[in-house]
Amino acid sequence: MAPRSSSLLLRDRRPPLPVGVAAAVLAVALTTLAIYPLRTVVPVVSTGVVYLLAVLLVSSWFGIWLGLATAVASALAFNWFHLPPTGRLTISDAQNVVALLVFLAAAVVVSTLAELARARANEAEQRRREADLAAELARLLLGGPDVEAALAPAGERLAAALELPFAAVELAPGDAEDAGGDDRDARRIPLHAGGRRIATLRFDAPPGEPLLARLRERVLPSLEALLGAALARDALQREVVETKALRRSDDLKTALLRAVSHDLRSPLTGIAAAGEALASARISDAEREELAGAVVGEASRMSQLVDKLLDLSRLQGGAAEPRAEWCSIEEVLRAAMEHTPHAAGWSVGIDPQLPLIRADAAQLERAFANLLENAARHGGTHPVAVRARAVGPRLLVRVVDRGPGIAAPERERIFEPFYRAPGPDDGHLGSGLGLAVVRGFVEANGGRVWVESLPGQGATFVVELPLEPAPEAVAAS
Repeated sequence: MAPRSSSLLLRDRRPPLPVGVAAAVLAVALTTLAIYPLRTVVPVVSTGVVYLLAVLLVSSWFGIWLGLATAVASALAFNWFHLPPTGRLTISDAQNVVALLVFLAAAVVVSTLAELARARANEAEQRRREADLAAELARLLLGGPDVEAALAPAGERLAAALELPFAAVELAPGDAEDAGGDDRDARRIPLHAGGRRIATLRFDAPPGEPLLARLRERVLPSLEALLGAALARDALQREVVETKALRRSDDLKTALLRAVSHDLRSPLTGIAAAGEALASARISDAEREELAGAVVGEASRMSQLVDKLLDLSRLQGGAAEPRAEWCSIEEVLRAAMEHTPHAAGWSVGIDPQLPLIRADAAQLERAFANLLENAARHGGTHPVAVRARAVGPRLLVRVVDRGPGIAAPERERIFEPFYRAPGPDDGHLGSGLGLAVVRGFVEANGGRVWVESLPGQGATFVVELPLEPAPEAVAAS
């Protein structure tokens, strides 16, 4: 931020001394010349007050010492050129002596007042800059998401405000408990908050004593308060995140126990009951075949649930890194449909000119298998439509069922693990894992999934995957 001058005369910085000397000489000379025509209308003694204008201007711009020199030079010029006898530094009339002394005293007073006003103006400007600095540091340290990211710009802002080539704020280690610091090294100033050292303000070269005193008195307290507040905020945010993560983990554990206790127990109960019946010698061959089919079906159901639990565990643990290869989305969909039985069948509409996509085919097959299973369960006796086409740089796959539909508040929650949307088919709902696995695998491959639905009019699940140009050899293959 550029420094501003509080007024035209009381500037923050004085011009160079040679410029001041030239200005003083020029002002005295011009004033001396200007008095000649005035002597014809006013007494010569009264014209000496004109020199005060030159003294005031020089004092205001260049300081008290050059102002005093201008006052003396004005007195000498007034005496030499205008007070009789002219051309000599002697005064014939006592009244002229008194007038000259009064004039010199007035010049000293004006110079002193101008210097005092300058000092007050500089002090006010310095206070304003410090207030601007505190506001800017507050914006950097408290307005950003992370304290460490704000330290570099905060150091640059401090260096600019203090007119130093370099300044940096470095956080102290977490175990720094000392409330003191090495005050002898002016290049490294410790910053404290709450009785412990939280950071260090570092310079390449030690600041001068006046700047160091000003820094310790007026800049460091606000910097320490802001930095302490920012660190406390970050700590609180971390605690909130950890609390949310723990709560989420507890919710998942509770849901997992519920799924294991209910969804796994049901097929196990069926398998156990069928096994006991198979041991009986009084059942017919048809009944034995039916019971064997029930055992296989319940075992398959339990296997699918275990697979979903494992998929979800890998996704949430970050172990489901996709192995991206060029693959055909049509082949992926065909494989998913083969592994997902549906009595009403599938209505397939896939664009034959679909380009290849770069993704993990196994993960996408698992995702589409879960999506098709969900659509078949809710579609009832109606076939499930599967559509795929390219739209610009995206590949869109739509899975459409004619089930009861999904209410607006449930459209996002159905993708949460273990969530089961209420509805008329409560007795036939799945484990609440399939759609969570769908979203996890689709997003792992750079896509996204959402649902479009009106209650009573079915649901359309849309999977969007990115397209990228395939190499010529891959496309030809």
